[in-house]
Amino acid sequence: MQKQQPNLMKEEILIVEDQFVEADYLRLMLTRAGYRVIDIARSVNQALAFIQAQRPDFVLLDIFLKGKQTGIDLAQQLQEQGIPFIYLSANSSEDVLNEAKATQPYGFLVKPFREKDLLVTLEIARYHHQHSLEAKYRKAAQLKTTLNNIAIEPLEWEHKFLKIITAIQPHMPFDFITAGFDYMLQPDVKSISFLRVGFNQYQAIGLTALSTITGKTPDELSRLQANDISVKNAVFYNDAAFDNVCRQLSLDKLLADSFHLRSCLCIPINTQGGSSFGFRLYSRRSGAYNAAHIELSEQIQIQLTACFESILQSGREDNKIHHASSALSGHAAAERAVAFEGIIGKSHLLLNSLDMVGQVALMDTSVLILGESGTGKEKIADCIHRSSNRRDGPFIKLNCATLPSSLIESELFGHEKGAFTGALEKRIGKFEKANKGTIFLDEIGEMPVELQVKLLRVLQEREIERVGGNDVIKIDVRVIAATNKNLEKEVAEGRFRLDLYYRLNVFPIHIPALRERKEDIPALAYHFMNRYNHKAGKKINGFSDSALRKMMMYDWPGNIRELENLVERQVLLEKGPTIEDVVLPIHLSAQEAPAVEEKRMKTIHENERDYIVAVLRKCNGRIWGNGGAAEILNLPPTTLTSKMKKLGIKKGYISSESGK
Repeated sequence: MQKQQPNLMKEEILIVEDQFVEADYLRLMLTRAGYRVIDIARSVNQALAFIQAQRPDFVLLDIFLKGKQTGIDLAQQLQEQGIPFIYLSANSSEDVLNEAKATQPYGFLVKPFREKDLLVTLEIARYHHQHSLEAKYRKAAQLKTTLNNIAIEPLEWEHKFLKIITAIQPHMPFDFITAGFDYMLQPDVKSISFLRVGFNQYQAIGLTALSTITGKTPDELSRLQANDISVKNAVFYNDAAFDNVCRQLSLDKLLADSFHLRSCLCIPINTQGGSSFGFRLYSRRSGAYNAAHIELSEQIQIQLTACFESILQSGREDNKIHHASSALSGHAAAERAVAFEGIIGKSHLLLNSLDMVGQVALMDTSVLILGESGTGKEKIADCIHRSSNRRDGPFIKLNCATLPSSLIESELFGHEKGAFTGALEKRIGKFEKANKGTIFLDEIGEMPVELQVKLLRVLQEREIERVGGNDVIKIDVRVIAATNKNLEKEVAEGRFRLDLYYRLNVFPIHIPALRERKEDIPALAYHFMNRYNHKAGKKINGFSDSALRKMMMYDWPGNIRELENLVERQVLLEKGPTIEDVVLPIHLSAQEAPAVEEKRMKTIHENERDYIVAVLRKCNGRIWGNGGAAEILNLPPTTLTSKMKKLGIKKGYISSESGK
């Protein structure tokens, strides 16, 4: 073995592990690889003492330690001090995993692990730590440059405000924002509010508009504003803290009630002339703001101040912004160019998901898309790829649930001729085909555990071996995965590897269910109506009020896919110019829904089973032919039969039940 040269020494690492044999084995592996182990701590208190004496570059941290305090307790303190750490654990329950995830570790190693797994995980953790720091500084620098340019642009003041908030949105997301808020009710001072109404679209709201929306007179608004909390430094309020701020009658409370706001970020701005601006961002999301937003607001104070000073100096002759009643598009859109074709809707939950797509698209980071079946996870993956630097490269898709476990490995990594019975020629796998592009692994939660180990190594080492081959093939592929399962629960029950979960879960994006964004249903319904009008050569011009009402009251267990299928069917069946009624599944119709009270939320598979059973009963158990269940469900009969088998639905049972 070659002697490690001093100039090749890597990071200094603290091991926190109460099992002597395992800790010593870790020390040996790390020392052999050129790392310096500063010490081994057996408890949280001992680890804190070592950290105080010598700050480590990384901490390897066992979750379960002897004593009252666990590794998670230590992780919370490491997070506060900005020390990156990697968890070590043999197994974890779902509750423990949730606690661990909240501490934002840089990796997770499941015992027992190979030496190579340890070293690769450390390399990935180092990359992510450096990348996160660099990304944070880069974003702050870009935002400063953008704001400096806005400050010197010769724009009308309301459009300058608009450019400022459009630049801020990717870094400090909001649904409602006020600038110059302390002076909002004084018509001789420049101030404005904006309501977000779409991606990169904002509705200007001045005194007249606010009075109309809230039903309060300008004098009443002025009195409420006097009760608003006053802050001297940047501060945020989430959930219970924001509720506490809104306990007394104030303009904050009125805005929260009127626009369904749950979080607030206050950024005071003091100009050189002595003028003080209140800059407040509000979000409809729970826990929207954190210390990182405060840090960023402090970093851009000079630039924000310059922007507001330029607004004050631009003159006061045209400051009555309440005349501007139309939605305005942000001018900083060039920096946020994201391909959102085919994404319909403007609900705040969807817009939040799209904001995250905009943030991650240009990175090479792995993305995990979470959401129920039919919510549009594949479309989001399409958006990420089309908006990325890999847009000109291949975009390869694989649904892990549609292939037998015996074939997935060959599909992913390819095989050599003669590798197994039936391998008559060499086959190039999906990863190899996706080189220099993106691979989309749909339904990743269905991947067999034995293959998850191989996938993890591919993601870590960026190389593959074809089945039956000996050559190592280097690949450059971005991974986007999607699932409708709760992977944390799958991990806790031993069906999904924890280290693979952490490797994929670098940047999770949750896609809301349709029942959580019902305000988007009319737009989606008309979108699908127009699509199938064109396909069927029809000229249907809309929906009746009662049809839209029924669709808005239904919970859509099949989400957007179910809505699309329903609209397609109604377009084909409708003989008049308007869709007067829609046929919803009987067991979940809007009329019956209030009468059914479940003790617990049903799973996606249970809802799907109930839906299929209801349709089969309606068809007296008939699957094939006109009016059969397959036709109503818009599925090939073979697919429906396969689903029935998977969900444990027996045709004879359906027929006998329907005859009762």
